[in-house]
Amino acid sequence: MAEQLAGVESRVRNIPRGMIDDARKHVYEAAIRTPLVRLNYDRLNSERLKCDGPAEIYLKLECLQPIGAFKIRGAYNAVRLLPERQRRRGVWTVSAGNAAQGVALAARKAGVPCKVLVIDTAPATKLEAVRRLGAEIVKASYDQCWNALADRAHPAMDGAFVHPFEDDEFIAGNASAGLEILEDLPGVDAIVAGFGGGGLSCGIAAAVRERGSHAKVYAAEPETAAPFAFSLAAGSAQKFPNWQASWVDGCGGKSVFPRMWAIAHHLLSGSIVCTLEEIRQAMRIVAERNHVISEGAGACAVAAGLSGKCGSGKIVCVVSGGNIDLSVFSKLVTN
Repeated sequence: MAEQLAGVESRVRNIPRGMIDDARKHVYEAAIRTPLVRLNYDRLNSERLKCDGPAEIYLKLECLQPIGAFKIRGAYNAVRLLPERQRRRGVWTVSAGNAAQGVALAARKAGVPCKVLVIDTAPATKLEAVRRLGAEIVKASYDQCWNALADRAHPAMDGAFVHPFEDDEFIAGNASAGLEILEDLPGVDAIVAGFGGGGLSCGIAAAVRERGSHAKVYAAEPETAAPFAFSLAAGSAQKFPNWQASWVDGCGGKSVFPRMWAIAHHLLSGSIVCTLEEIRQAMRIVAERNHVISEGAGACAVAAGLSGKCGSGKIVCVVSGGNIDLSVFSKLVTN
């Protein structure tokens, strides 16, 4: 087993050519083309941004997707590409809430049943949305869910498994967001997105590479759960020591999966680790200045962009979702 993992970690993985363009042709059957807007923050060139030159911060508003998060892109593409015989059996996934909604909506459009293994700390607003989409919910602990992702199996689940970040089909669907950014802001210098499993940041980076752009793509992680930064320091896929749960539930996994390491370590320019306070402040800034509700993972990307660690020039922060309980959001932005 160790030899197999070493082989996975040592190879360089890319999304097959043509898969991203194929996903782009179909993804808008379920997703929308989200806007890219300038962050209305008048301290962009102040001491807060510790970079060599002025920076312009832009927000890619994936929180405006029909399910309130980017996951519909990858989920729809993955379900669409399942062989008909497998799809008829129904689909299932593992999620903190956003992938569950994406797969549930894709399943509803395909007319097949859906079950989701959901982390028992998932926000109520996400669970209610999953139920509205007609999916069956099974709750489990974070460890049980993370193990199910690694094993691609769980005793309570049946049907075709849709991995919420690891497979080419899911990543290619997410890559459509990267294509939109390149079209709307051709001179973009850096793009930053939250890293949970890596499907969003790697999808965007794959699109950037395929289009020949020189933009750098960064992962953003909370300090309580930063396995990609830890893996980069170690030079291989690692489990994050002293992992802690937090209200930043959409990014910050327990480990980097070997297959994701194979794509992330050569496509991403690094990981920017943010404190929970920096993420909270970013959430408040986006709400105050652009009147946008962002969940923790989306605000984590904005915090990374505001840190100055993305460099200067045009920086796009992907507000990956806005699915957060309003009572929690209110408390975070007002304290």
